[in-house]
Amino acid sequence: MWATTCFSITTATTSPRSDVSSQRRLLPRPCAAAGAAAAAARTSSLLSTDNSYLSYGKRSLVLSTVLSLVLAHVPIANASEPNELLVIQNGVRSVLSKAKAAGILRLVFHDAGTFDLDSKSGGMNGSIIYELDRPENAGLSKSVKVLEKAKLEIDNIQKVSWADLIAVAGAEAVALCGGPTIPIRIGRVDSSIPDAAGNLPEETLDASALKRCFQNKGFSTQELVVLSGAHTIGNKGFKNPFVFDNSYFKILLEKPWTSSSGMSNMIGLPSDRALVEDDECLRWINTYAGDQLKFFEDFKKTYIKLVNTGSSWQRS
Repeated sequence: MWATTCFSITTATTSPRSDVSSQRRLLPRPCAAAGAAAAAARTSSLLSTDNSYLSYGKRSLVLSTVLSLVLAHVPIANASEPNELLVIQNGVRSVLSKAKAAGILRLVFHDAGTFDLDSKSGGMNGSIIYELDRPENAGLSKSVKVLEKAKLEIDNIQKVSWADLIAVAGAEAVALCGGPTIPIRIGRVDSSIPDAAGNLPEETLDASALKRCFQNKGFSTQELVVLSGAHTIGNKGFKNPFVFDNSYFKILLEKPWTSSSGMSNMIGLPSDRALVEDDECLRWINTYAGDQLKFFEDFKKTYIKLVNTGSSWQRS
């Protein structure tokens, strides 16, 4: 509750030649917001009764000062309106856990990774919900079901496209596991049909084929390497499966799969191991292995590019 506005009023025994400072003792001394509007009106009345104290300009200045004190306590209506992105983020956070983060991030890559630069088709458009029966998308139905729960909650407040939901969910998964905070633009429109099959990079590709595949999507070798760093979470063997850091790159440099230990063969995909055998990729692996902050910053930029590429947007 607001406290009552206090006044300090000195009895008017001044002459017409009294200075401004004595007149100011007639002004309200705000203790809180309640009653402040009345204070402004009261002050206006006091000032208007005797033109000998202050000129019109000075009276206006004092009145403006009082009104600024009043308006400082008036809440801005827009501040209470729900933020559309925050609604989506809160819906995702209600269903997300570190154990589910890797699957959600994989869902992002499989929805956005269908983009083809030549045909300008595919990309982040929510079409993954029509493509779950494809072999390359095996296991992703679990992640879709997780986000379905969030979508039901969000749709009760505002409608959200699958493309927006998946893009935001991936960013939340990264942040939950200790990675960078990634700002996401929303307003994507969902596709009503599946994307063409065969556009995702295969896990068995060597480095040269991977680079060509990513170039066909508009991504550089550096962006290929930094996006591959997402494998740092999940069950691919790169240390803690629930921590998003640069362990992926450090372990790639160690090449543990060359060890005689049978368990070492469980680390990484063939496509991960292929990166270390390419000189251009290796330069970036060394960079990110030695500088986690740079990895975070570059991953953030490239993730934004990934989830924006190929998207159709609502008209503003």
